[in-house]
Amino acid sequence: MSFSQVIQHQIRTGFLPAAARRSRWRAMARQVIARSSELNSLSEADFLALGRKVRWDCRAGQPMDKLLIEAYALVRESARRVLGYQHFEVQIMGAIAMYEGHIAEMQTGEGKTLTATMPSFLRALSGRGCHVVTVNDYLAGRDAETMGPVHHALGLTVGRILEEMEPDERRENYAADITYGTSKEMGFDFLRDRLRMGASLDEGESHTRKFLRRPDGNEEPVQRGHHFALIDEADSILIDEARTPLIIGLTQPNDPATVNLFRWSNRITRRLERGRDYVYEPERRNAWLTDDGCRRVVLMSKPTLLSSVDTERIYSQVEKALTAAHAFERDRDYVIVDNKVVIVDEGTGRVMDGRKWQDGLHQAIEAKELVPITAATGEAARITVQSFFRQYTHLAGMTGTATQAASELRKTYRLKVTRIPTNRLCIRRGLTTRIFRTQEAKQKAIVQQIEELAAKGRAILVGTPSVEASESLAAALEERRIPHQVLNARHHEQEAEIVGRAGQPGRVTIATNMAGRGTDILLDESVRNAGGLHVIATELHSSKRIDRQLVGRSARQGDPGSFQFFLSLEDELLRSREPREVARKRKLAIGDRKGELPRTALRYFQRVQRFLEKTHRKQRKHLLKQERHRLEQYENMGLDPYLELTDS
Repeated sequence: MSFSQVIQHQIRTGFLPAAARRSRWRAMARQVIARSSELNSLSEADFLALGRKVRWDCRAGQPMDKLLIEAYALVRESARRVLGYQHFEVQIMGAIAMYEGHIAEMQTGEGKTLTATMPSFLRALSGRGCHVVTVNDYLAGRDAETMGPVHHALGLTVGRILEEMEPDERRENYAADITYGTSKEMGFDFLRDRLRMGASLDEGESHTRKFLRRPDGNEEPVQRGHHFALIDEADSILIDEARTPLIIGLTQPNDPATVNLFRWSNRITRRLERGRDYVYEPERRNAWLTDDGCRRVVLMSKPTLLSSVDTERIYSQVEKALTAAHAFERDRDYVIVDNKVVIVDEGTGRVMDGRKWQDGLHQAIEAKELVPITAATGEAARITVQSFFRQYTHLAGMTGTATQAASELRKTYRLKVTRIPTNRLCIRRGLTTRIFRTQEAKQKAIVQQIEELAAKGRAILVGTPSVEASESLAAALEERRIPHQVLNARHHEQEAEIVGRAGQPGRVTIATNMAGRGTDILLDESVRNAGGLHVIATELHSSKRIDRQLVGRSARQGDPGSFQFFLSLEDELLRSREPREVARKRKLAIGDRKGELPRTALRYFQRVQRFLEKTHRKQRKHLLKQERHRLEQYENMGLDPYLELTDS
């Protein structure tokens, strides 16, 4: 085998070292730039004809590898004509990485949305569909609207999938060459299509073939297959969201006995003693009754209606009520909207309309908050995020924070993570982490720093882990009469407007994780001259990647900027540890007069964060293992593995 053949084999198998891959991609990017410059003089008609020719060549059987330079050059020139700007060399490198099935780690602010137009165009040429997956409906609509014209100029069609769409409208948008949407909507469309097909398979027929076949006499599926998915914020979707399966529920109306069970279980939790009657494990967010606790529950007086409920079900619901009382907090895990419990996504800080916790936990929280008890839900169909995306023939992604999850992404999705260099040198400054004994002392220090920085004309973004924390800090700023904006699950409709003004001089924006994904903070020139955006992180999050994403809001595209972490021994992160352990740490901590601790205390926070990352990783692995076993069982029985319903 010659040297060139060895290199080609390494490229195909993915064993080429990262530095060599980047060197090859840079050389290819320069070819793309040179070719796109040659296209400047083409008329609109000739340019469109050239775009159609590339498409015909692809459908005639020419390998995409051979078409890459021409296709990417066309997209770059189209972006120049339609949007007024062109892809940088490093963006083209990222686009090549994605075409080759990598997750491109590109720093925040490097223009990932524009970069995605290249691999999505090339993969869409085959006519089998390309899905560009984003983290929320707003970004799906925005990206389709802003980047769609780049593809239209080359003869491709673009669709978008939004929550309020009806099946016919969804079917039409999936039929487009490139379709933008969220993982949640695409996953649920997949499950709804399975329900349309029915639960059983014909003898000898795989569930994939049946799914792709149009059913006689039934409604046609809205999706047309899974050829290529390009995932924006890939770590958020493939890792953070992967702990929760996508489930289509069946409403199971509550009878009076069931409602009584939910209410009674909540009331008796206050009469049970922790350590004797039940055990609560904060790291697993789970409570369970001891033998003594079971005896107490059995002997307690109960409403007459509960005489028809079996004992095991009573035990189970009491444990759910204990979990709701200890593990789930209002304005952190959920909010109350129109007298309803609405889940808040831990990774993004956004509300998750229409989602419910399973197995009576949601109803336990409703009983705890004294709001109307909604109907429990059974399962009609379910799929994990891992299983859904593993169905695609080709998969790629982009994000600013994938390195920490590189091993899991490789094992679960067979995706390599490759860092792409920045277009301009990053000049972000990190200030020394400050740690305090109490939340009160920490909050005072944060307010003082905000006041000082705002007076200097800096823009300040304060990242908080929950709605409760954001509103507590907002109240402290209100007392000092410091103008500010709050962006959390209660104000998500104003997200684009609030973030759009966050780069103004003296502007203070308090945000949950919402401002960390998919949005740009544009700096006023005076802010840039004063030192840029300063990010204050008020806690460590459950994952180092979320911390990196927040910090990455500053110093984008060569702008100046800085960040600093403020921590305390009363932070939400430490609620995953036993209260006695945290109390002991607090007792032994010796600080100065302001309650500030030495930097050595940081090691404890980092250890807790690593523990949570490991716990969540195990949960995802266990979920995937369970699903694989379930798929195997269902297929052996000749049933659709994603449906809970058997033949009627």
